[in-house]
Amino acid sequence: MFYREAGQFKTSYASDGQIFPIRQDRIALGILLLVALAAVPLFASPYLLSAILIPFLIFALAALGLNILTGYCGQLSLGTAAFMAVGAFASFNFVARIPGLPMLLAFVLGGLCAAMVGIAFGLPSLRIRGFYLAASTLATQFFVVWCLTKIPYLTNYSSSGVITAQKIVILGYLFDTPVSKYMLVLAIVAVMALMAKNMIRSNVGRSWMAVRDMDVAAEVIGFRPMRTKLLAFAVSSFYCGVAGALYAYAYLGTVEPEAYNLDLSFRILFMIIIGGVGSVLGSFLGAAFIVLLPVGLNILAHALSLPTSVASNLELMVFGALIIFFLIVEPHGLARLWQVGKEKLRLWPFPH
Repeated sequence: MFYREAGQFKTSYASDGQIFPIRQDRIALGILLLVALAAVPLFASPYLLSAILIPFLIFALAALGLNILTGYCGQLSLGTAAFMAVGAFASFNFVARIPGLPMLLAFVLGGLCAAMVGIAFGLPSLRIRGFYLAASTLATQFFVVWCLTKIPYLTNYSSSGVITAQKIVILGYLFDTPVSKYMLVLAIVAVMALMAKNMIRSNVGRSWMAVRDMDVAAEVIGFRPMRTKLLAFAVSSFYCGVAGALYAYAYLGTVEPEAYNLDLSFRILFMIIIGGVGSVLGSFLGAAFIVLLPVGLNILAHALSLPTSVASNLELMVFGALIIFFLIVEPHGLARLWQVGKEKLRLWPFPH
């Protein structure tokens, strides 16, 4: 009764091709954005903004980048943290070497550097696939971290390798409070998520999905696998690079290689597995789940007075169990469960 397409007629191609063709979806998205932009900054505590909401948005952007490559183009990657590191260190060096460079432009340039690295390490995808491709992208992780620790120029000749990130100044306004950083990250993530949604619905997105489903047939009907795969690597790495820059500037406050280790790559991979592979919504659901789960487990461990050794490993055990659960029960993750719920709501109260 509350979620029906009945009576919502489309009279033009533009209205029929809307991102959210159902009015209720547009209203729900508008309410969600209004709450995120107006209510959250007013009522959320600094801890909630700095420790939960900002990392959630950043991880959602990184998961979206990986989902473009793995979920929509079908190319496995285990080097997400490496591309994030390239974006962070490139942004830092652009700001440090070019006086007066706008911070937003530095983030874009950092994302472009990550895109170029992604293209370089995406070349093996033209010959190999599956787990062999995952192994080759895993080499990206070790190679990038090795370069950041062994080339002093990249770390501004810091002896410890840990660099304090520059202040975020945009159009003369200093983003140094949790509320201002949250608003900046929210704006960037919302714009890039909308761009990704439009891109996936375009010819580019269709070419990615054609190569994912059957690359030989896609080549036969006119798609060029080489250009399609490398473009997916470039776009995915760009998103991860921007997420890495935001991770350093808006969350950590430092630029350091150890922050972009292999554990971060697997964590982002878990986000798209649990949230939903090949889904923009799944990237956000998975990021929310992974960010909130440790908080809930810590509260549970303290409530049950569990030993420290058990509490420290509880998160890893639950992660592993959840991944096995979703792979067996619902391979498409939380996004698919949300879609099934909406389908049932459309037919309610009739039997189905």
